[in-house]
Amino acid sequence: MVNVPFLDLRSTYLELQTEIDEAVQRVLNSGSYIGGAEVEAFENAFASFCGASHVVGVANGLDALKLALLALDVGPGDEVIVPSHTFIATWLAVSQCGATPVPVEPTADAFNIDPQQVAARITPKTKGIIPVHLYGEPAELDPLINIANRHGLFVLEDAAQAHGAVYRGRRIGSHGHAVAWSFYPGKNLGAFGDGGAVSTRDESLARRVRMLGNYGSRTKYVNDAIGFNSRLDPIQAAILRAKLPRIDEWNARRSAIAEQYTQAFGPLLATPPGPQERQGHAWHLYVIRHPDRDRLQQQLSDAGVTTLIHYPRPPHQQEAYASLGRGVGSLPMAEQYASTVLSLPIGPHLTPAQVDHVIEAVANSVASISQA
Repeated sequence: MVNVPFLDLRSTYLELQTEIDEAVQRVLNSGSYIGGAEVEAFENAFASFCGASHVVGVANGLDALKLALLALDVGPGDEVIVPSHTFIATWLAVSQCGATPVPVEPTADAFNIDPQQVAARITPKTKGIIPVHLYGEPAELDPLINIANRHGLFVLEDAAQAHGAVYRGRRIGSHGHAVAWSFYPGKNLGAFGDGGAVSTRDESLARRVRMLGNYGSRTKYVNDAIGFNSRLDPIQAAILRAKLPRIDEWNARRSAIAEQYTQAFGPLLATPPGPQERQGHAWHLYVIRHPDRDRLQQQLSDAGVTTLIHYPRPPHQQEAYASLGRGVGSLPMAEQYASTVLSLPIGPHLTPAQVDHVIEAVANSVASISQA
């Protein structure tokens, strides 16, 4: 039986083993293990890649969101609009600033936040909007930015899953006031450990993020704010810089697999958006929906296909947010997605045989369930 892992991280290393080994050795030989030339070189390279004027490396994606929010002066008493359907880190960053996340639902035929519902959730306490480019699909930024401009709000993009994604001809990276990135190993651009960054066109905002992530200090032993220790490690920066030139190629491989899946599953399943909406998609994840999701997942596992659920419980139903008092049915689209979504393998190192096996296994499993 063909076995298909959800994501083969080791293959990313093997494809670039010489470059990555040289990068790591270069850092070890440098004697500089905090910040320094390697981090600066990656920041500059990634800024160029995503069309931003400034990139600040931080320790992880959650810190990227939190530090950007703090740099945008979010604090206690503020509200920030967030998607109801997202990884909980988007909400946690708001909460860690002392502010309140205000969830807005996606539409019935898309995974990202619905701009038409955002305006109705704005109050005098609203400070900004965090659209998430979920699964690698860019959110509808133009209407969100227009809403933000009319109400004097910021737009902080959560691009943890959108490395290389394109919105209306421009790479994700500088449409809003700031963009938060994660370099968790499983991302399209992943480190071999934790890492994150904030990109922006605003120099003063970039300086404040850097200061907050360095103990609130711009000058050694002079602390201007109550800051944090959140810095991108130079070994991870060197690895990321070695990987960066391959991202477009790896994303193209993901896109080709996505097209094969969509053609095969279109008549069978609720698949991702149509061809027009798919333009610019980074395909971090390929997510299908099925009313008997758990059974489908088990049958695929029995067939050797590993799948994951992104995400099995929405943030408002987590114990961490019980204080918000949002019971079952309060955010029905997020709850529906949590019970029906299933992510299929779509890593850039899947072999043609593995892709064919996924397609066959899904078709057979769906047919078996429908006949039961």
